[in-house]
Amino acid sequence: MPAQRVVIGVDSSTQSTKALAVDVETGAVLGEGRAAHTVSAGPGREGDPEQWWRALGEATAATGWADRAAACSIAGQQHGLVTLDTAGRPVRPALLWNDVRSAPQAAALAAAFGPAELARRIGSVPTAAFTAAKWAWLRAREPAAADRAAAVRLPHDFLTERLTGEAVTDRGDASGTGWWGPDGYDREVLAHIGLDSALLPEVLAPGARAGLVRAGTPLREGALVATGTGDNMAAALGLGLTPGRPVLSLGTSGTVYAVGRTRPADPNGTVAGFADALGGWLPLACTLNCTLAVDRFAALTGRDREDVEDGGTVVVLPYLDGERTPDLPGASGLVHGLRHDTTPGQLLQAAYDGAAHALLTALDDVLRAGGEDPAPDEPLLLIGGGAAGRAWRHTVLRLSGRPVQVPEARELVALGAAAQAAALLTGEPADAVARRWRTTEGRVLEPVPRDDDALERITGTLRRARALQEVPPDGRQEGRGR
Repeated sequence: MPAQRVVIGVDSSTQSTKALAVDVETGAVLGEGRAAHTVSAGPGREGDPEQWWRALGEATAATGWADRAAACSIAGQQHGLVTLDTAGRPVRPALLWNDVRSAPQAAALAAAFGPAELARRIGSVPTAAFTAAKWAWLRAREPAAADRAAAVRLPHDFLTERLTGEAVTDRGDASGTGWWGPDGYDREVLAHIGLDSALLPEVLAPGARAGLVRAGTPLREGALVATGTGDNMAAALGLGLTPGRPVLSLGTSGTVYAVGRTRPADPNGTVAGFADALGGWLPLACTLNCTLAVDRFAALTGRDREDVEDGGTVVVLPYLDGERTPDLPGASGLVHGLRHDTTPGQLLQAAYDGAAHALLTALDDVLRAGGEDPAPDEPLLLIGGGAAGRAWRHTVLRLSGRPVQVPEARELVALGAAAQAAALLTGEPADAVARRWRTTEGRVLEPVPRDDDALERITGTLRRARALQEVPPDGRQEGRGR
């Protein structure tokens, strides 16, 4: 009987690291581990890469397979700016994807090249989330730290390099930087933001091996290490997505995406033209405020997060951390249409609606950007932590008008990383591994009539409120005293 082959997939996310030990043949999860991260409060959002490294060790050890796994792969939160000195140590805490202080730098980049030209070059019109804007912010606000940087990495790059000693990345995560396109690193964009390409990792081909695990690290010395990728690309792998199948992910951020047949280039900036971790594309729309913002409204109303009520006309724009879609980095939360008879449960439901609105209204744009015709009867795959919630499922059904399928598989980012690691052993494409593991199986919820009245209320409120929301990220109104 052949020996059991096991791989480890890692998801290094904003708030924690999750690790899964997975049987290569069956996809059975044999062990799990988790370790928490700390995210800074205040005007920015920063994290300590050294804490991510320690969390990786704790999470992989907890699977029970760290010393035996044949291969591993690391998926990480997209966009984060990790700056390292000549010894490979962080120069400063990493700037995370949801740090909106770099909004002026994103606007300056768009003004310098033009949105259409940037979409042509790099597939996206960068917002404050993109790494290019964060490097420009660091160069402008902390030039000494920028000067000390001997290497610039994304979160998953940093961890892969610590594990293998190899300075490499993949096309999926690189496509979220704002300085990479189909022809490689864009030297004109890099020159504009003052970043030397020599500080960047090599972009490996899909399916390539990043290296081998070094001695003295949390995993078995000599184990194979895949390239890894960004969290959204890994989730797409974990689902074994085929072109045109839409996904809605509910986590700290909200995302809607699909594998595309053609390269996206949306000059309006709604759809980010990401590459996937294979050879295709992953058009995606992302919001900053999703499950955490709704949970905050639950706390403010004194309700359990599931304790919602239908009815009423109140509108909530839950932009507690600024917003990316729509691009309003200086926005704050807004409640409109509050009446004497509005109940706490209706207010909480309105927060759910406001969080889901931008994602669901961008869905057709995402599909078209990837060369697909929207098919309203195609089930929407609902994943992420929010997918387990009854109120989230009810909201997505009501506002999408589509059937919704909730996969039974959990931790799909880590599962996608595991599929990437397994592909090194089997020679299959990683998405084919996931399809063999049957990761999308789960209950299909039948569609209900779309609540167009609620969608129109939110759209109209947002349109009228833009003058209030378009303020600088530090909260100062234009023309006011400093």
